Amino acid sequence: MDNSSGVGVIDKAVFVLDALEAGPTTLAQLVTATGLARPTVHRLALALVHHRLVGRDVQGRFVLGSRLVELAAAAGEDRLTAAAGPVLIGLRDATGESAQLYRRQGDWRVCVASAERPIGLRDTIPVGTQLSMRAGSAAQVLLAWEDHDRLLEGLQGARFTPTVLAGVRRRGWAQSLAEREPGVGSVSAPVRAPSGRVIAAVSISGPIERLTRQPGRLHADVVMRSARQLTDALRSATENGGVEGSGVEGSGVEGDAVSADRLSADGLSAATPRRGRA
Repeated sequence: MDNSSGVGVIDKAVFVLDALEAGPTTLAQLVTATGLARPTVHRLALALVHHRLVGRDVQGRFVLGSRLVELAAAAGEDRLTAAAGPVLIGLRDATGESAQLYRRQGDWRVCVASAERPIGLRDTIPVGTQLSMRAGSAAQVLLAWEDHDRLLEGLQGARFTPTVLAGVRRRGWAQSLAEREPGVGSVSAPVRAPSGRVIAAVSISGPIERLTRQPGRLHADVVMRSARQLTDALRSATENGGVEGSGVEGSGVEGDAVSADRLSADGLSAATPRRGRA
């Protein structure tokens, strides 16, 4: 059966992506799998790397890229945000602090759902607010399970260190104190797609005076429980025939090499988005 679209360069790029579905692949293996000329495969692979549709692992092999994850996750965003409403309200009521759900979009994290503390001093983050990936517990969670190259990139100029991200992976939650804004603390935990990939972060935030200098000690359990509720909701939706929040295997899955731990050991230090306070 002829699967040609009539646009040769697109068809060849799809051949490359299809070949990478099996896992990390060398250039020679790509040539064999696609049946294309080596210079053509090399040129296409590098172009796809430029657009993050393809990545490289620590051995230099080609893998499916993180941009595919972002696109796949966006396809399931409506389901995620719909499930988030009651979960965030429950989290807000349990902790007495404002609760948010963040998704990564490129170099930013965007608040896609929130439940604000109704009265008193609070950290207000409207839906659509765009915040830095270089500070805050949600940024730590969204970065901690990334592949080695994205970890290195994300740590450039970050307020947290490889050691902090390694701790996030071991505990399963993150906390921050005045990273994003003076006087504000937060606790976050990962939401995973059925594939195991981290696609969002559930957070609470508020004044350090209430959260204390160890906000995770107070609230990590309930934040992780809320994140698991959303993870379970996505899994149930997929089992019932829904669109999975992320169907691309690769970095960010629980069983991957612990890139943050390796960096630490090496001593390497849905509304229209709008920029929030860094």
